[in-house]
Amino acid sequence: MDVFNALQTAVSGLKAQAFSLDNISGNIANAQTTGFRRVDTTFVDMLTEEPARTQTSGSVAAYSQLTNTLQGNLTATGVTTNMALNGDGFFVVRTPGTDTAGQQTFPTGDLYTRRGDFTVDKNGNLVNGAGSYLVGQSLDPLTGQATGDGVIKISNQAVPAKATTTISYAANLPKSPTTTSGSTLLGALAGGDVRVLSGSAATPASVAASDTDSFLSSSISGGSLTAYAADGSPVNLQMRWAKVAAAESGTGTSDTWNLFYASKTGTTAAASTWKNVGTAFTFNGSGQITAPTGGTLAIPGLTVDGTALGTVSLDMSGGLTQYGAASGQITTNTLQQNGYASGSLTALAVTSDGKLTGTYSNGNSLALAQVGVVRFNAPDALKATSGGNYAQTVDSGEPLTGLKGTTIVGGNVEQSNTDTASEFSKMIITQQAYSANTRVMSTAQQMMSDLINIIR
Repeated sequence: MDVFNALQTAVSGLKAQAFSLDNISGNIANAQTTGFRRVDTTFVDMLTEEPARTQTSGSVAAYSQLTNTLQGNLTATGVTTNMALNGDGFFVVRTPGTDTAGQQTFPTGDLYTRRGDFTVDKNGNLVNGAGSYLVGQSLDPLTGQATGDGVIKISNQAVPAKATTTISYAANLPKSPTTTSGSTLLGALAGGDVRVLSGSAATPASVAASDTDSFLSSSISGGSLTAYAADGSPVNLQMRWAKVAAAESGTGTSDTWNLFYASKTGTTAAASTWKNVGTAFTFNGSGQITAPTGGTLAIPGLTVDGTALGTVSLDMSGGLTQYGAASGQITTNTLQQNGYASGSLTALAVTSDGKLTGTYSNGNSLALAQVGVVRFNAPDALKATSGGNYAQTVDSGEPLTGLKGTTIVGGNVEQSNTDTASEFSKMIITQQAYSANTRVMSTAQQMMSDLINIIR
């Protein structure tokens, strides 16, 4: 019976080595397949119940061993919607089907892949080279809030305009401003006193047209920016600062400034109108602002050249100070606003945290979707399907949402983790083992023939 057992064992060896060669051939064939995970072969000895002194080495069985935890090299493609996972995890995808009317549908069952060569199709969906569609959360571009889950679809609709509601302003006002008039303080103008020396004015004053030259020569530029009305109309908001009072020992007077903006712009000084925002900005001897408090100031009824912006909040939380400056001019550290005109989508990109962002013709970059990425406690226990996809199994566990240290690299794809040189080495070893098993079979056959010839 030992000869027959040897023959059966050799047959199991042939099957196991053939199984290994099958995996090797698949790995080599997919050496250039995006996101492919090679399949290794593990061998297990199969023993019968025998006493220790009569125990034989037994037959063998071969099983596949997935390598989903082994990273492939990342390659830049230049396609902004391509993406690669640098670390653990899988993209969540779905494969399409059709309904009774022949329309494309997507089943609710999720699949998982490392293949990230996604591009936008005619319907605005992101599909990879194997025909799997990316799943994630759609986001409201204006609020950034999630609007739904499922297959990501990018809309080509123009983003509506957003009115300017906040101006972020951080700057240093010079303790001794350098003006063209030579005076560091703005006094009462001939056409009316527009200063606010303390607190806030009930009705902010405007500089008379006849006083424009005097005002400009006694104030310094505070910067300018483009702000937007509710309909997206842009206006050039120009600002100037004027120091209206200097600290005097024993009088309790503080260094005081007033902020003005051009409510009407023009090519000549007489055509311009400057309006006080109506609040006294005071500073202590250390150059720190003492009023207004709270870091913000509401500017009501802000209107430029007839375009109404409404109430705009001046956010000074970034810092408004009065330190000495040799230039005598204002140093602006932050001057920006939160509005924009309407715009159309011009480009897409993906961030390292998985947000798909759109760049619009108005210069804004807005988040449109959150790419779905999951992890598994036992990723090598997933079930491989066609197209580089994997399905969840009982042994893999439930999908865990989130990157957890993994980053997404936009404009790149992950290559196959097959090492062709290593596969050739395994193929040589497999060939030798297969050949050796055939020799065992021929030897066993010869021994059986010898046994039969005894009877003859």
